[in-house]
Amino acid sequence: MGPETWFSNPTMLDLRDYSVLLAFLVFMFGLGWWHGRKEEGTADFFLGRRSIPWWAACMSFVATEISAMTIIGVPATGFRENWNYAQFFIGSAASRIVIAFLFIPAFYHFNCTTIYEFLKHRFGAQTQYAATGFFFVTRVLASSVRLMAACVAVAVLVGWDKVPVIALFVVVGALYIGHGGIKAVVWTNVVQAVAFMTAGAATLVYLASHVEGGAVGIMAAAEAAGKLQVFNWGPSVSEPGFLQKFFSDPNIIWVAVLNGFFGSMAAFGTDHEMMQRLLTVETRAASQRTMLLSIVGSFVVLMIFLSVGTGLFVFYQQNPALPLPEGLDKIYPHFTTSVMPAFMRGLVLAAVVLASIDSPLSSLTASFVTDIYKPLIKSDADEAHYMRVSRLSICAFAVLLGVLAYVFSHVDKMLWVAFKIGGVTYGSLLGVFLLGLLTKRPANRANIWAMTVMAVVNAVLLYLSELKVFPLGWSWLVILGTFGTFGLAWALGPVLDPERQEPQAGG
Repeated sequence: MGPETWFSNPTMLDLRDYSVLLAFLVFMFGLGWWHGRKEEGTADFFLGRRSIPWWAACMSFVATEISAMTIIGVPATGFRENWNYAQFFIGSAASRIVIAFLFIPAFYHFNCTTIYEFLKHRFGAQTQYAATGFFFVTRVLASSVRLMAACVAVAVLVGWDKVPVIALFVVVGALYIGHGGIKAVVWTNVVQAVAFMTAGAATLVYLASHVEGGAVGIMAAAEAAGKLQVFNWGPSVSEPGFLQKFFSDPNIIWVAVLNGFFGSMAAFGTDHEMMQRLLTVETRAASQRTMLLSIVGSFVVLMIFLSVGTGLFVFYQQNPALPLPEGLDKIYPHFTTSVMPAFMRGLVLAAVVLASIDSPLSSLTASFVTDIYKPLIKSDADEAHYMRVSRLSICAFAVLLGVLAYVFSHVDKMLWVAFKIGGVTYGSLLGVFLLGLLTKRPANRANIWAMTVMAVVNAVLLYLSELKVFPLGWSWLVILGTFGTFGLAWALGPVLDPERQEPQAGG
């Protein structure tokens, strides 16, 4: 396909829709430019000098957690399946409480720029480097999938091919993050959160007004079709095949809650993309408040977009003559362009576009410069040098994300792909962090061995489960990786790291 066909697909969007998108973009970038206009060094660029208001950090956290993957993927899940996905949030909410009172105090005690500096203080530099490498692999691959999902949705909305959409997101992300650093990211996240919550609520209002019986009719029809089922209690212990279903079906409530707990603890507590937002506020208490209130914000967003998926199911059930998209993952953008009126189409377009722009460029760059470049490559440079390296790194990571997003552009069931990628490596990260937070066990070289072994084991298990050779649900991988890494590092620590390493005082 040549460049002449990239912009030739028809779309129902018009000038009114693009005007809504343009208004949001101008406001968002104006806000980001204003707050990020005075970057005096890496402390500003990566932490905003810990001057971000807690409520803005909370909205930024929610916006980063949600992304376009949720805006597109959760309605598709609600349309195809039911509300079983909400079970994961029970465990997720519990994990945020643990992070608030176990992880955050340690990060503030050591005055960390990145969370992997905690591992240096607790274990040694080798563990810090290994964890940073795991973070790079996890975040680059998962964020490439998220970017791809967003670009596919935007391509459907605007009628373009995905190639120019990916290129546009890469360039825009590099420009605004390269200009303002984390302060620009946080304040643009605030606009993003407002945009996608408004778009979701507006879609619900439209669906309720165009379905027989309104909101009550949607609930009744969805209930009759089993679309509102939240809890999946699974088979009883006495039923044949209980163990196989228990380990292969991630939607059984006990499995979902357990996996939601460990998966979210890993994703939020050991991934600097998420934790960076919580390090931008002034005090430990403000950071804890931010994390706890994210429970409310994320729950509201989840309910909005699950409801959108349910409403879409009832709408198309009552309008069977209307065509469905080739892939049901695209049901929400398809509905937006083919059914919704002007301005509302633009609002949804703005929500998807804005939620897609926030790539992990800031956190990847912060970790590269702080955890790799400064200690290993050039430790005696001035701040101007590190700022130049930071901006060059942003450009390099942006290109890498764009290339991988294009490679992943034909992957089906996009909502789960990012989770599966994290399943291989998140357990190794969480196991090491928990070993450092819960014990005083010396383990530095032991951590590297434990993390590597469990990542390889999880990769093999994921491959076998995808081939249906070994019936293990992908969501178990984080749990296995966590306990395996913790146990191996604990056992190998005295052998490979016989010297006693007590945590040092932070700055």
